[in-house]
Amino acid sequence: MIPLYDDNPTKRSPVVTVGVIAACVAVFLYQLTMGPQAYNYFVHWFGVIPGMVTGAVSSYIPQYESPIPASLTLVTSLFLHGGILHLAGNMLFLWIFGNNIEDALGPVRFIAFYVLAGVAAALAHILQAPASEVPMIGASGAVSGVLGAYLLLYPKAQVGVLVPLGFILTVVRLPAVVVLLIWFGFQFLSNAFNGGAEGGGVAYMAHIAGFFAGMALSLIFKPTGIPFFGDGRR
Repeated sequence: MIPLYDDNPTKRSPVVTVGVIAACVAVFLYQLTMGPQAYNYFVHWFGVIPGMVTGAVSSYIPQYESPIPASLTLVTSLFLHGGILHLAGNMLFLWIFGNNIEDALGPVRFIAFYVLAGVAAALAHILQAPASEVPMIGASGAVSGVLGAYLLLYPKAQVGVLVPLGFILTVVRLPAVVVLLIWFGFQFLSNAFNGGAEGGGVAYMAHIAGFFAGMALSLIFKPTGIPFFGDGRR
């Protein structure tokens, strides 16, 4: 089930959402210009390595010596992606749901919201695997935060999703609460049955934590004039 659009108009242009998407695409295109060795260095420099953040790993392998403190990778990792499908999936969800959260919070609050949700997601992954030396990259944790906020703010909004019915693909409209809870259920079950941290190469705990962080942060950042549990129509 892949979301394609939502029936939820906005009042202002999503400049931050578009900017984040542009930045992620630009970084990915830069990654494509690298050879395998340079790419490996880049991911180790700017991805989150839990063991480096916690101190469980005493030092980098010499060639991976990072130009930035390990703590900053909690933010830089949000702009790196491991492949075109990884990038496309995150940016699709961000484009569909992020513009409405930016519209509700305002651009400045949305920037803080997005970064904090991403950091919270990364910290949850670190808590689950504090000694891991495997870098985690991607905007998934921050985007999960957007989904959590959307669930509270616009659960009744209609979302068009692509659904396979046998060999036929069809688009159906479902309430956002249904789409987002199905998505969350998949993350929860995948985390439980794929060995936790980085099960199958995916940091599912970061997705789960980002989702809850987004819900909590929406309580903090939401302006008083924006109601919860709406349908998004104006």
